[in-house]
Amino acid sequence: MSADLSPLIAATTQWLTRAYAPGGSPLDSALAGAQARQAVTVAAWLRYPTVLDAGLVMVAGPGGSARLDWLVGSGHDEPDEPDETDHAWRTWVDEVVASWAASLLTDRRLAAAAVAAVGDGDHALGLPVEFRRLTAPDDHDGRAAPLLRHPDLVASLAGLHRGELLGRLEAGSADAA
Repeated sequence: MSADLSPLIAATTQWLTRAYAPGGSPLDSALAGAQARQAVTVAAWLRYPTVLDAGLVMVAGPGGSARLDWLVGSGHDEPDEPDETDHAWRTWVDEVVASWAASLLTDRRLAAAAVAAVGDGDHALGLPVEFRRLTAPDDHDGRAAPLLRHPDLVASLAGLHRGELLGRLEAGSADAA
């Protein structure tokens, strides 16, 4: 049984694709969104590995996008006249998940290790999951999401919680041994 993390995943994906907007065609936007969603899904499953963890974050809330908005200079951290429709989804953005997703998008080996770590977890049980756009992006994927996959451009975001991600993956590999 898997807890539903979809509000957190959807909001964090939306934040990433707005902060590091894809260019080009509607297909590029769709491919960039798919890559971001896969990275955010893996990051969320790592951050909230059990049904209990996921249930707790759905009750308490993930914290919102204010610090991330400030980090990328989006101007949404303190709006002059808040737009309730824009503000509501931003409350479901998870800073740690966004940081971990940015790390995964810019490091294929790290992405592969993360996908392997969530493969046998509570969230993936009984589900056919594939994260090819995250772990083995082709040239079109790279062209569709040049900002999301550029290590220098997402370095400040990825660096926020990268140490925790590495620690989680190391702990998971030690548990498996």
